[in-house]
Formats: sequence, C-alpha cells, structure tokens
Amino acid sequence: MSNKPIKAFTDNDNASLTEDKKEQKFVHDVYQAIAPHFSQTRYKPWPVVEEFLKNLDVGSIGADIGCGNGKYLGINKDVYMIGLDRSSNLIEISVSKKHEGIVCDALSLPYRNECFDFAISIAVIHHFTTFERRLAAIKELFRIVRQGSYVLVYVWALEQGNEARRKFDKEIQDVFVPWVIPTDKNDQDKKKVTYNRYYHLFKKGELDELIESTGIAQIVKTDYDKDNWYVIARKEGCENEIDKI
Repeated sequence: MSNKPIKAFTDNDNASLTEDKKEQKFVHDVYQAIAPHFSQTRYKPWPVVEEFLKNLDVGSIGADIGCGNGKYLGINKDVYMIGLDRSSNLIEISVSKKHEGIVCDALSLPYRNECFDFAISIAVIHHFTTFERRLAAIKELFRIVRQGSYVLVYVWALEQGNEARRKFDKEIQDVFVPWVIPTDKNDQDKKKVTYNRYYHLFKKGELDELIESTGIAQIVKTDYDKDNWYVIARKEGCENEIDKI
C-alpha cells in the first residue's frame, strides 16, 4: 500500500460520469486490476468479525457481501457461507480456496427475501458514491435475511486514530485512496503503478443513521475498531415492511 497523499474526489473531476460509471471506473475496474496483489494483504481476520461469525448458531446460512478473496468464509466451520463480490477476479481467488462464491452487484442481490440467517458487509458500503446508493446497498442486506437475524457492517472512518497509516482531512469525506503496485520486483528504479479507489469516509453516527433509515433494523452494537465504524443490527418488522424496502 501507499503513503501517497489522499486526494479529494470531486464531482467536477468526473461530471460527465453517472454514479454507476464512477463506481465502475474508481472501484470495480480498480479491484479487478489489483485483485492478486490486494488478496496477498488480506489474510488475517479482524477480531470483531471473527467473534461475530463464531457466535452464530450451528447450521446457520449466511452471506458475505463484498467477500473479496473470501478470508471470512471459512472462519466458522459450523455455518455455511456464500461469498458475493462484484470483482470476478477476487471471486476466482476465493473459489480457488474451495469457498462458495458468485459475482453480483450489491445493489441487486440475486436472492429472494429472507433466505439467510445472517449477513456481513466488511469494508464495502463506503465504495458507493451517494447516500441513496449506500442506503440501497444496506437495504439489500436486510432484505435477504430473516426477521430476527443479525447483520454486521464495517466502513472506513473519517476519524482515524493516532497510529493510522493514513490521515484524512476532517472536512472531506469523499476521497481517492491510492493502491500502489510495483511493476517489477527486480527493478532497481522501483517503478510502480498507482490505482485510485473511491471511498466515502463515514463520520461518527453516520452508519447508525443509514441503518436506522431502513426502518426495520434495531442497532444492537455500534463501535469504532481499527479506524473503522461498525454496527451489528437485528432485523425487525413484518413482511409488508420488507417489501417496502
């Protein structure tokens, strides 16, 4: 990864692009390109996510939306998990590890209402470029889980700790975060290629408000962890409310 400065993501820079095209260019295309290098850095599970998965009931069926290389899919052998990601290259890596994985869009998950016992979304929602698209992705998480089920969501925090590798301008929430890959490990000049990824950095309480906006989620726990905000929420409501979201 890189120590290069974080750049602001402004509408003026990409005014001709629709929101889905912005995400295609600065999220989906980037992760397709960096998938092998990215996967090499994603091997250690975060303790909160690991604890969440290990505390699930035996036989539970769940989905990891934005599973990347599938590092969370094998944490608990007593539950069954399906990994979903927009990047076919990351899904290919995940499937090579004997995990179940499919390529799909988090805004339109290919499952009927209430077919999972739990869902997780780790470092995904912050890649959507508008409030409406972030809310739509959150609603999809709660749509596919049963009433009484738990959903865990992680997003990058605007408020970074003193030991954070990156420092963000407290007034800018929409930014480019560089991912740098050496072009040749044996190159003495250390030539590199940089890919800019779009992020919406969440302020304290912003993820809570987003989840509460679904109208069918009760927040069980909200906290700060490793320069991220996370929420564990329980799905409530009745069937006609589910259809509304």
